[in-house]
Amino acid sequence: MHAMLMEKPQQQLKYVEVAKPTPNPNQILIKVSVCGICRTDLHVLDGELKNPKLPLIPGHQIVGTIEKLGDAVKEFSVGQRVGVPWLGGSCNVCHFCLTGRENLCDQALYTGYQIDGGLAEYCVADYRFCFPIPAGYSDQQAAPLFCAGLIGYRALLKIGNSKHVGIYGFGSAAHILIQVMQKQGRKIYAYTTPGDSKAQTFAMQLGATWSGGSDQTAPHQLDAAIIFAPVGDLVPTALRNTIKGGTVVCAGIHMSDIPSFPYEILWGERTLCSVANLTRKDGEEFLSLAPQIPVKTEVHTYTLSKANEALDDLRHGHFTGSAVILM
Repeated sequence: MHAMLMEKPQQQLKYVEVAKPTPNPNQILIKVSVCGICRTDLHVLDGELKNPKLPLIPGHQIVGTIEKLGDAVKEFSVGQRVGVPWLGGSCNVCHFCLTGRENLCDQALYTGYQIDGGLAEYCVADYRFCFPIPAGYSDQQAAPLFCAGLIGYRALLKIGNSKHVGIYGFGSAAHILIQVMQKQGRKIYAYTTPGDSKAQTFAMQLGATWSGGSDQTAPHQLDAAIIFAPVGDLVPTALRNTIKGGTVVCAGIHMSDIPSFPYEILWGERTLCSVANLTRKDGEEFLSLAPQIPVKTEVHTYTLSKANEALDDLRHGHFTGSAVILM
């Protein structure tokens, strides 16, 4: 099969021919249709997420059709469409796994990081961490739901019933999450890279109450803020813009160092927390919710051999919404 291969960090992926994988008893063999890309892929490629499997096939927003079942797989069938997220496996026996928090498992494995991912014509995945595709979604439209959507949903769970919500970084996750929040009747304030008028216009088109640069002040104080941009400097900025008793959520898997900030901007029972990956419950809930909104993803397509171009476009903000790689 053809695949995009990462041989070492900070190098471009190579379009190569490799052996088609074989599923073990708990895996399914998937003929990949599309694979979304997101900033986490850049963190892996740039070496910001340490110790990836090498060589590695990246990609963790996978949608495809089951071609073969492992001997232990009973819940899926050949020919069924499935999606594969970032969390690709856990130990299933530790305290975290036994309390529904497998996202915190110390033995967790991640798709496109420690497990070969979906930038290939085929992949294998643990069936226990795969999900059926919601009805009404094409493969292309569904792919961003499996990381951008799931991480956004888990971040949303952290802010309770907050009415006035700031989103820092208006990329793939934000463009999905804003649709859910607007349906819930929340007011959304979208902060982008200063001067990024394209992202600001996109946010307003999706229903933001206000949009501006992260160096600007929204017309209303925030009850909560969600930071998708991997920029530590935004943490004290968001805290300053959040009322007492409010919550600031760091939703990325990687962030640059958070600078020192005065205790007074945390004081007043403000909460600062992070989101780590996703749980299977998150997946079940969000994939049930998405068609009810309905969430509509904006996707830009690239062929497999053009994956490096797609990643470079993502890095430089050349598109709004999400990008997916077509096999």
